[in-house]
Amino acid sequence: MRWDHLFDDLAGQLEHELQAEQADLQHEEERLRLGRLPLRERLVSLRDSGDPAFRIIRCRLRSAEVVRVSLRTVGRDWIAGDLDEPPGRDQAIMPFAAIDALLLSPEQAVRSLEPTVERSELAARLGIAFLLRDLCRRRAVVTVRTASGAATGTIDRVGRDHLDLAEHDRDQPRRSQHVQQIRVIPTEQIDLVRL
Repeated sequence: MRWDHLFDDLAGQLEHELQAEQADLQHEEERLRLGRLPLRERLVSLRDSGDPAFRIIRCRLRSAEVVRVSLRTVGRDWIAGDLDEPPGRDQAIMPFAAIDALLLSPEQAVRSLEPTVERSELAARLGIAFLLRDLCRRRAVVTVRTASGAATGTIDRVGRDHLDLAEHDRDQPRRSQHVQQIRVIPTEQIDLVRL
């Protein structure tokens, strides 16, 4: 009789130790996964969540400005989405390098850590320079914000590490007589491009 209790007790201890070891292994695997988790994947997780409220994030830019954006696209080194201010819901592009911090709710922070299976997207392979070149080709009127201020106009050229912005009023087309000056902006200084 006593042997039966002894073996039951040993079996219970062994089972408990195996479960504890398995839990430790799972915790270590999760720590390793989180240690390799890039910002881009966290943003993709928020964008792809089923709840639209998770897609609206607040970003503090290097200039200390805080913008609310509804995530639409997450590129290789940029995000694009709809701005919540002003109510006209302009679209904006922000390079990751311009984001000082993401200001997430506790629920968003937890959701952003969940693993996601990203569908193959062209945007995931495209850098910010490609987007700027597309805006240049389309002759779109944009407002480019840097830490020192904002300038409105049309992107004339996009170089390897800079762009030429022909400054003119937003309601004017890009014509020689309307251009006030050409502003050459290093790409690394761009905080936000408003469309």
